[in-house]
Amino acid sequence: MQEPKAKKINHEFVEHGFKRNDPYYWLRNKKDKEVIDYLEEENNFTQAALKHTEKFQAALFAEMKGRIKEDDASVPYFKNDYWYYTRYKEGSEYAIYARKFKDLSAEEEILLDENELAADQDYYEIVSFAISADNKLLAYTEDVSGRRQYQIKIKDLKTGKNLPDMIKNASSDIAWHKNNKQFFYTLNDKKTLRAFQIKCHHINTPTSNDEIIFTEKDEAYTTGVSKEKNDRFIFIGSWSTLTTEYQYLDFENEEDGFQMFHPRTLKLEYYPEPSRDGFYIKHNFQAKNFTLSFCPFNQVNIESWVSIQAHDPNVLLEDFEVFKNHLVVQEKTNGLNQLKVYNLNNKASKIIPPKEETFTMYMDENPLMDTDKLRIKYNSLTTPNSVIEIDMNDFSEKVLKTQEVVGGYNSEDYQSERIWALGDDGTKVPVSLVYKKDKFKKEGTNPVLLYGYGSYGATIDPYFSTVRLSLLNRGFVFAIAHIRGSEYLGTSWYEEGKFLKKKNTFTDFIAAAEALIYHNYAHKEKVYAMGGSAGGLLMGAVANLRPNLWAGIISNVPFVDVVTTMMDETIPLTTGEFEEWGNPKEADYFYYMLSYSPYDNIAKQCYPPMLITSGLHDSQVQYWEPTKYVAKLRDYKVDSNLALLHTNMEAGHGGVSGRFEALKEVAMEYAFILDLEKMTE
Repeated sequence: MQEPKAKKINHEFVEHGFKRNDPYYWLRNKKDKEVIDYLEEENNFTQAALKHTEKFQAALFAEMKGRIKEDDASVPYFKNDYWYYTRYKEGSEYAIYARKFKDLSAEEEILLDENELAADQDYYEIVSFAISADNKLLAYTEDVSGRRQYQIKIKDLKTGKNLPDMIKNASSDIAWHKNNKQFFYTLNDKKTLRAFQIKCHHINTPTSNDEIIFTEKDEAYTTGVSKEKNDRFIFIGSWSTLTTEYQYLDFENEEDGFQMFHPRTLKLEYYPEPSRDGFYIKHNFQAKNFTLSFCPFNQVNIESWVSIQAHDPNVLLEDFEVFKNHLVVQEKTNGLNQLKVYNLNNKASKIIPPKEETFTMYMDENPLMDTDKLRIKYNSLTTPNSVIEIDMNDFSEKVLKTQEVVGGYNSEDYQSERIWALGDDGTKVPVSLVYKKDKFKKEGTNPVLLYGYGSYGATIDPYFSTVRLSLLNRGFVFAIAHIRGSEYLGTSWYEEGKFLKKKNTFTDFIAAAEALIYHNYAHKEKVYAMGGSAGGLLMGAVANLRPNLWAGIISNVPFVDVVTTMMDETIPLTTGEFEEWGNPKEADYFYYMLSYSPYDNIAKQCYPPMLITSGLHDSQVQYWEPTKYVAKLRDYKVDSNLALLHTNMEAGHGGVSGRFEALKEVAMEYAFILDLEKMTE
C-alpha cells in the first residue's frame, strides 16, 4: 500500500520580517470532509504497515491485560461518616465508585457506575466528584468527548436519580457550600477552553441564573475553586506558569465574602492551606526552591508570614499536608523524594527514610485533618505500588495494600539503577533505568527504550509499570532521562530548560542516550526514544538533531508546530504558555523557537522509523500538528523508513477511555519497536 501524500496549498506567514510557508495549513479544518478522509487514509496505511504484527499485538494485549487484577479495589478512606473506595468488576473497562456507612462491613452504596454511564459513549470518563456535607447529594464532572470540555451533573443519593440540573463546558472543580444547597464550580471559555470563571449554582434552579463569583480576565491565567479539608474555607485560585493568587471564603465570617489572601505579584507563587489556628503557606518569595511559612487567620498579609522551614537551594519543597497535630512536607533532594513530618506540639521533625537507590514516594489521599495517620504511596522501577499508613507519633508503618501482579512477579529478578550522563555544557544529567537480570549483559548488546518529557517543571519519577514488563522480559532496558525542563533537581533545573534555554532539554536527552551506549547498557544501533505531548516536541527535536542515533521513535500527541501554535492565541492554552516557551511576538523568542521547532526544522536527511499518535478531539495539542508533521516528514526525508500516523478519531489528548482499551494502543506501540528488533515471535 502506498503511503498517503497530502496535497499542498501555500499558506504564507510573515513574522518579524521573516517569511514562512506552511503548505499543510489546510489540514486544520476538521469540518472539511477531505481532512477527515486524509486522516482515515493515514490510519488505513498505518494499519496495513503493521498488519503483519496484528497477531503479536493481540498477544501483547492479552499479556499486559493478564497481569492486571480485574476485580481490584482501592484502599477505602474515611470521611464524614462514610468509607469511600473505587472498585472494578472482572472484565469491566470502567470503575465503580462506592461507599459504606461507618463500617466496612455495612451494605455497599454505589455512587456511580462508570460502566453503565459509558455504555452508549465512544469516550467516557468521570473526572471528579464531590458530596454535600449532609451526604445527600453528589455532583460529578464527566467527559464524553475526550476534549476536556466537561459537564457537571447532580445525583440525589437517596433516590438514585439525577436532578435536572446540568452544567456544560465546565472544568473539573466542584466545591459545596456548607448549606448543602449550592456549590461553586469553574466555567471554561468556549473558544480557548481556558478555565476563566467561578460560578455558584443553586440546586433545582436554572443554570442560567448561576451567580458569577469571579472572572479571571488575564488570558495568561486560569482559575479554579476548591474546598479545604477542614470544611471551613473555600479557595479561589488563579495561576499562570510563574504566578499565583488566592482568594478565600471563611464560613465563620461568610458575610465578608471572598477575601484576597495576597494580590498577584509577578513570579511569586504561593499556596495556602488552613490548619487549626492559621494558614501554612508554601511560597517562593526569596526562595527559589520554595519555603514554608505560617500566619494567623486574621493576618494573611505577606509581612506576617513567619518561616517554618528555611529555604534550601539543594532541596525542592514539592508539597505539604496539614493535620491537627502534624505537618508533612514532601521534598525532593538530589532527585529523590523524601517526606518530613513535623510535630506541631513539640516542633520536632523526622524524615521518613528512602528504601531504594531510585524510587517514587508521595502522599496519598488524606482527607481527615484530625488524625495521626498518614497515608503514602511508594513504588520504584522494580517495586509495585504500595499504600502505606504511617503513625506520625511513633513512625510505625502498616502496608495497607500492595499492587498484585497477576501471574506472579518477583522484584528480585529485576535491577534498577541510576547513572549520570554528561551534557553538552558539562552538566550532569541523571538517568534512571531498569532491566531484567537474566536478560541483560553489560556488554553493549541490549536494546533500550529511553523516555523523556522535560517541560513545565513536570518530573517523570521512576515508577513501576506492569505493562513495561513486556519489554523488560524480552531483553529491553527501560530508561527515563531526567532532563532539564523538569524539576528533578529543583527549580533551577526547570529554569535551565525553558525560554531561551529550551535546547538544553534536547541535548540532555541526547547525552542520556549516549551515556547508555558508553556505559554498555545499550547497543549503539538499538536505542529507541519515546515521549508525548511536550515530550513529543522533544522527540521531534532530537530526530532533527541526531536522526542517526535512534533505531526508532514513538511520539504521542506531539507538540511539534511550536511557532505557528504559539502565534495563534485562538488555540486553547496558547496564552497561558507564554511563560513556558516565551511569546513569539517578541523577536528573540520567535527566532529561538524557530530554531528548534520540529516542524520548521525537518531537513532533507535520513530519519529513523517513527510512529506518531494523535487524537482528533485533542484540546491540548491539536490533531493537525502531528498530521502536518508526518506529511512534511515524508516529503523531506531521504530514506525508506516508515513514518506512521495513527489518529484516534474518538479520543483526545489522553487517548481512549477504559482501562483495557488503552492497552491496545500500547500494544501497537510496543509491537512497532519490537518488530524493528525482530522480537515478534
